[in-house]
Amino acid sequence: MRIRTALVTLLAIALFAWFLSRANLSAVAGAIRHARGDLILWSVLIAGVMPLVRAIRWRYLLDPIGPTRFGPVLRATILGFAALALLPARAGDVIRPYLVARSEGLNAASVFATIVMERALDLVAVLTLLAAFVWVFDGRAILPPALLGPIQVSAAMAAAAVVVLIAVMWTLATHPERIGRLVMRSDRLLPHRVAHGLAKLARTFSEGFAVAREPRDLAIAFAWSFPIWVSIAFQVWLVTRAFGIMIPVSASFLLQAMLVIGVAVPTPGAIGSFHEAYRIAVTTFFRAPNNAAVSAALVLHAVSFVTSLVPGVVIMVRDGLSVAGLGKLAGAAQQEERAGTDEMPVLRPSGR
Repeated sequence: MRIRTALVTLLAIALFAWFLSRANLSAVAGAIRHARGDLILWSVLIAGVMPLVRAIRWRYLLDPIGPTRFGPVLRATILGFAALALLPARAGDVIRPYLVARSEGLNAASVFATIVMERALDLVAVLTLLAAFVWVFDGRAILPPALLGPIQVSAAMAAAAVVVLIAVMWTLATHPERIGRLVMRSDRLLPHRVAHGLAKLARTFSEGFAVAREPRDLAIAFAWSFPIWVSIAFQVWLVTRAFGIMIPVSASFLLQAMLVIGVAVPTPGAIGSFHEAYRIAVTTFFRAPNNAAVSAALVLHAVSFVTSLVPGVVIMVRDGLSVAGLGKLAGAAQQEERAGTDEMPVLRPSGR
């Protein structure tokens, strides 16, 4: 774990250094001072309501597993995104289901599977908006012809992968017992106890995709994905315009897709990868000046970072949970995910 943390930290430092290497830092500082504060403020306000919308959507994915209360789901969402900002290896994605499973008495492996389903819905929404930019909002007329083809091919390949992923999740959701029996056959190669544990984990994880058997809940969760990602794209557009980079609103769907690729790199808080993804996107596709692109990337990341961190810190202070305690929570969640057991250890927060 320490070696992985050190490696991703070094990667973040290297990416961030590369991101800044071709920029005039005094010009970047001047651009930040003279950026339009009203547009940045609107971006902050929009980001502030995102945890509420995400919690609403998540409850529809959780509903087929068992009843949940909005308060604990919202708390887990806020702490999870704070952990994404503070910890490496996307620790927030395991903290969120762990907290909800503990508070609502649900199986941890099944709840974790809803995060996978959530990511699939996110990817579908991002690709749909990207396709809308290219085919509905005249992206073909805006983008350089040499870049249009690769974008279309990449989007088509990603869409095909999503279709395969959804098909796999539907199969898992509709045949959890069969999946368990199939995995149990590994006892021919593995000790019976190990094979039995893997079969149990596969079965409970498959049950986490139960929303695939509930068309109404799945449709509502999918519909909620679009307000989330349209709002995120609008935040990107507001900050981009605040630095005088003139792009149409629909072009933020392309920038958003690039940022999704950037944050997939597991650096702490997406430092470096987020910044460089944005810089490449606005300079390559829209010929923005490099210094303006660097300035906007720094502020856009700061907006995302602060609006994820501040609500989480408020909850952490209230609960007496330190950053070290959050890291321990992530470790306990990862152990729970690997074990696939129904018993969830009690972790006392540290920091007081």
